[in-house]
Amino acid sequence: MAVTVGVLSDTRRRTLEGVCDTFAPSVDVPDVDDTARAFYARAASDLGVAAQIESLLAQTALPEEIEATGQLLDAIAGQGFDGYDLDARTALLHAMGESAPEVKFGLRQLRALTFLFFYGLATTTEPNPNWPAIGYPGPRSAAPSPEQAPKTIELLPIRGETTELDADVCIVGSGAGGGVIAAELARAGRTVVVLEMGSYRNESDFHQLELQGMFELYLGGGLAASEDGSIAVLAGSTLGGGTVVNYMNCIRTPQPIREEWAAHGVEGIDQPGYEEHIDAVWQRLGVNDTATSQNRTHKRLIAACEELGYPHRPLTRNADTACEDPSTCGYCYAGCQTGCKQSTMKTFLQDAADAGAKFVVGARAERILTHHGRARAVVATVTHEDGSTGELTVNASTVVVAAGAIESPALLLRSGIGGPAAGRHLRLHPASLVAGVYEQPIEGWVGQIQSALSDQFKHIEDEHGFLIEATTVAPAIVAMSLPWEDGLQHKRTLGRLAHVAPFISVARDHGEGQVVIDDYGRAVTRWGFGDEVDARLFKRAMVELARLQRAAGAKEIITFYQRPVLRWSEGEDFDAFLAAIEDGSLEPNDIAAFTAHQMGSCRMGSDPSDSVADGRGELHDTKGVWIGDASAFPTAPGVNPMISIMSLAHRTAANIVQAT
Repeated sequence: MAVTVGVLSDTRRRTLEGVCDTFAPSVDVPDVDDTARAFYARAASDLGVAAQIESLLAQTALPEEIEATGQLLDAIAGQGFDGYDLDARTALLHAMGESAPEVKFGLRQLRALTFLFFYGLATTTEPNPNWPAIGYPGPRSAAPSPEQAPKTIELLPIRGETTELDADVCIVGSGAGGGVIAAELARAGRTVVVLEMGSYRNESDFHQLELQGMFELYLGGGLAASEDGSIAVLAGSTLGGGTVVNYMNCIRTPQPIREEWAAHGVEGIDQPGYEEHIDAVWQRLGVNDTATSQNRTHKRLIAACEELGYPHRPLTRNADTACEDPSTCGYCYAGCQTGCKQSTMKTFLQDAADAGAKFVVGARAERILTHHGRARAVVATVTHEDGSTGELTVNASTVVVAAGAIESPALLLRSGIGGPAAGRHLRLHPASLVAGVYEQPIEGWVGQIQSALSDQFKHIEDEHGFLIEATTVAPAIVAMSLPWEDGLQHKRTLGRLAHVAPFISVARDHGEGQVVIDDYGRAVTRWGFGDEVDARLFKRAMVELARLQRAAGAKEIITFYQRPVLRWSEGEDFDAFLAAIEDGSLEPNDIAAFTAHQMGSCRMGSDPSDSVADGRGELHDTKGVWIGDASAFPTAPGVNPMISIMSLAHRTAANIVQAT
């Protein structure tokens, strides 16, 4: 990442450099080999980490946000930080983190960015110098050339300060929902324009580099979070949306969920006829389990389930079995280099393009224009290749809002439509993570990124519970999430990265959050563990993940409580460890939690006071505006949602065709 013009004063810059070197310091560790010695001796400043953070602030933050960071640095400097040794600096940062919630959040952000760059800075020709010491190989294969992997979806060039287009339908977003609706409406003969906020990247752009993948393929560069830092928000932002970066876990919408949604007013979704929508999506994606294989992480998970008597099953996945290379599948969170992942980019968006749909990337929908209660147009800001921007207006009597459950409600709120429920009822499937450290190498980046699950705990609080799954190992992401006691301890943990197997839980929310907009019209996510059921489920999930890790033979188990750090080593009191998990704090920034599934914030239902769209998907208060993504879910499905999004979108597309 190129370093741009600085935005910090010299004093603040020096403090930032010192803070980064406290998180990732130079320490002298004897009796290790030369590679490890160099790793321990290497500080954040040796990689220019502070300059990278400052550059990121310059490119992405508002002046007041930069000033807030500067004031935090001033406060640190005001405590005498510059004159302290490493131990005193470490103690000071911990003490300041406990002084106020906003300070804790700010320090956690600086710490996360430090590790993001310290372990993630790399190019296709210059690997990160820390990787050899932690056993991480980096990219395992080169991306195909543009000639070998041509971009086959033609983009509509937008130039100048203002542009106006006409279409029957304007679809905002190109992910799981928007892609399906674009294909179905184009196939039905409608003229379709799809607006995507991200860029168009395909196999030739996927270099198996996590930092590049995060910045280029995810909302907020992969750094999005709730307003107070309670949960990290992982959402795709590229042509194809989340389907380009997800783990291909295909699960049909459970019948009890369909019945619950029908009770909310989504008529017929509980009936056998709805199966045709699921089947259509299932078939187009080529969902199968014939190519599903288990890497060492998942073999450990399966062995643990069998030891404890829990059911488990291999995943059905939207993978093209003809081209899959399992050895590289652990990197598919940064895009599938082989093209085996049947994302909407490879399927429904291609179908839409072949049927005549037009696509504009780098287009942020600002607002929907209406006239006498009906959709009239979408106004978007388009970023050109040279970085300049222009205004695009797409005149369309039908608008599909499918920008994801964070950005879709924000668009409605900026437009003044959607009614009182717009942004409410946000569900996130909060996910926890517990890592096991094993005697034998795991190399969690090798093999399919996700390939098995257990639903042993899906209904432990009435209709609420969680799934047990596993995930890949990516050094920067792991480093950002791990607890930090001091720089030496953190490096020692990363030094065993090749032996780490992460197990995760995915819970069905009982409570809910909200999306609002700030003074600049930007989406703001509000969510926390205030719901008692959600809090109990999250802690229970960590307890069960720890039990599974022990059953699988882990020599050490690490939770992602930030402070106090909770970990267990073989021979220690395991029951006391589980009790400590139960007693841990779920206050903002005390635990690393994440969401890869955002849903429900523009939900469908029969009551206009409590839902945004009717049971067909059209807004209660604005004709011609339809909800086409996971934000339409009345409640959380409790399973990986891609198939549910696509099948509901397939149904919505049929309703749009019928209505227009």
